[in-house]
Amino acid sequence: MSRIGKREIAIPAGTEVTVNGPTVTVKGKLGELSRNFGKAVAVKVEDNVVSFELQNQEKAPMWGTVASIVGNMIDGVNEKFQKVLVVEGVGFRAEVKGSSLVLNVGFSHPVEIEIPQGIDASVEKNNIIIQGIDKEQVGLFASKVRLKKKPEPYKGKGIRYKDEVIRRKEGKKGV
Repeated sequence: MSRIGKREIAIPAGTEVTVNGPTVTVKGKLGELSRNFGKAVAVKVEDNVVSFELQNQEKAPMWGTVASIVGNMIDGVNEKFQKVLVVEGVGFRAEVKGSSLVLNVGFSHPVEIEIPQGIDASVEKNNIIIQGIDKEQVGLFASKVRLKKKPEPYKGKGIRYKDEVIRRKEGKKGV
């Protein structure tokens, strides 16, 4: 049984959670998120507490997943999620132009990535800061940016997460 699914989630002040069949909608000071979860798990809201009840034993792995996603939705409408990417390398830089992120990361041309609706991206020195209320969207966009130039193991050049550790390899040795 899921320990995460059994746990109840307290609804903070100023946050509204509504359940309409399989659809859960969360409204808060930063915005509104809505998601359809199907019929595997029943979501119930009583006395400012959200609880989860398993409907189908075959879908037991979804119990904790639904609880975790609803918890992230409640956290997101109250405080934005953030990912920080570091751009490392001589001549490597990033900038935001309108609704796109422009990366100069060693290619013959600048790489433009469209910033999705609901995501805020900013650049400070060599850091790309990605923020938003939907944790899944923030992580997905951060991974898309990182994939444009993964960090290489010899000099560490590329785009990496701020807390990511790159295992360095030793280069060729002269005799």
